[in-house]
Amino acid sequence: MLLVAVAGALALAYLGWLRDSSLVAVRDVKIAGALSADRNRIVAALTDAAQGMTTLHVQPDRLAEAVRGFPTVASVSAQASFPHGMTIEVTEREPALIASDGDDQLPVAANGAVLPGLDVGAEELPELSVDSLPASGKLSGEGLEEALVIGAAPASLRPLIAKASVSSEFGVVLTTDGGIELRFGSAQDAKAKWSAAAAVLADRGLASLSYINLRVPGRPAVG
Repeated sequence: MLLVAVAGALALAYLGWLRDSSLVAVRDVKIAGALSADRNRIVAALTDAAQGMTTLHVQPDRLAEAVRGFPTVASVSAQASFPHGMTIEVTEREPALIASDGDDQLPVAANGAVLPGLDVGAEELPELSVDSLPASGKLSGEGLEEALVIGAAPASLRPLIAKASVSSEFGVVLTTDGGIELRFGSAQDAKAKWSAAAAVLADRGLASLSYINLRVPGRPAVG
């Protein structure tokens, strides 16, 4: 029994040593999914972090910390390939709208974060006028509330948004390209409010419609 215990302890010690040994150090790093203008910097940051690890000791928190300063990166995941390889998958935030201060414009994610350097291509996105654009981080004030409501919109309904505004009486108001006002109140429960809006808009029994009050999503009011 003593020999078995000693052998087990030695095996654990060896595995503990090997776990962080240069014999299994990460040397070959492949990175997929980084497509923004910051791609080269993202790749460099992740490669540097990964090469401080081993294939037996992958540290996701260190990888996430390495790209924390890049607003386009939503998350990263890694798969080690013994003895020296690692593949890192970058998930980027997708733009939900375009915010403009009249001089400049930036794509914005569904959570209100600006995405400088992200190319939206020919994608048609709702436009939001704001007083000022932050260089990084999130929109603020009314602009953030409007962005959160727009960002919660189903992909099929987002192209219908023609205008966004904030009313003292109705909160965030989105106007469709058909002139229908969607009155959301706050951004709280925005997805549930959008579900209610979709149900009303799909109701063929409504001959005419000028607004949908969605402040209580379980009881939308129309007029």
